[in-house]
Amino acid sequence: MKRHLLLAPTALAILVALGCGSSKSVARIDPSEVIDLSGRWNDTDSRQVSETMVLDCLNHPWITQHMTRAEGARPVVIVGAIRNRSMEHIPVGTFVADIERAFINSGRVSVVSSAQERGELRDEKEDQRKFASLDTIKQMGQEKGADYMMTGEVNTIEDREGGKQVLFYQTDLELTDIETNEKIWLGQDKIKKFVERKRTAL
Repeated sequence: MKRHLLLAPTALAILVALGCGSSKSVARIDPSEVIDLSGRWNDTDSRQVSETMVLDCLNHPWITQHMTRAEGARPVVIVGAIRNRSMEHIPVGTFVADIERAFINSGRVSVVSSAQERGELRDEKEDQRKFASLDTIKQMGQEKGADYMMTGEVNTIEDREGGKQVLFYQTDLELTDIETNEKIWLGQDKIKKFVERKRTAL
């Protein structure tokens, strides 16, 4: 009994200290606002790199040559594997979505679904064959085949000394002709960030 009486004030003091020592504030901000807290790869990097590289990709001769051969038809692109070779977690799915969005918003190419997405769509069409009305069933064998595939990787180099840090990101993307395996465009984008952490006096 005495033991419990001795522990109770100590536990209460710890709880009070924890409660008094922390505070939390949440504020909504514009999603397009650039904020770098850690210096790591973030949503701004993903968006800017994807837009810059897609713009460069679409300003090369391959697209004009394709439209000449295809009598004005837009090229069809699929975004394949974008690998994270860096030392940190990079949400590759978000980066792929940003690339697809930049392609589609350009109005110059068509973008088709990934292998995983195609599997889900095929399952849906198979389900429709069993349960949908005849006039609304979507037919198998009507998919648009891709002409080109974009693949690539993101690498990082980190240099640190004391409270100073340099983060270097290099993104390499390539566009390949699916029929011939010919690489028709190679792109590269680099980001370099300097991060300095200063100790504050207590």
